[in-house]
Amino acid sequence: MRRAAVLAAAAAAVLAAGTAAAEDVRSGLGAVVRGLDKVSGETHDLELFPNAPQTLWRLTVTLGECRYPADDPSSDAYAHLTVRDRLMAAPAFEGWMIASSPALSAMDHARYDLWLIRCIID
Repeated sequence: MRRAAVLAAAAAAVLAAGTAAAEDVRSGLGAVVRGLDKVSGETHDLELFPNAPQTLWRLTVTLGECRYPADDPSSDAYAHLTVRDRLMAAPAFEGWMIASSPALSAMDHARYDLWLIRCIID
């Protein structure tokens, strides 16, 4: 239920930005995400490309698409990710992450955190 509320809030925020903003968005070649193992304190950055899953610890992370504002690529990024934990049947996360607001649609996992850093644009 909590995840649905967060996703609804994220969708509302994106829609509130207006149609003009949606027309000025471009797709990146990939995305950079950062993972944190909350037990060991270890962090790793992953470069992801669409539909090319990568493994980080026991997580498998798949990028669907990364989008960024065309007029200011460094200002924000939006990535559709699917994160699976090999110990869980259901995905640990599936949806859009927003680089500028990582808590808006955060992955809810007991051991690992994962957040979007930026799109890869060249």
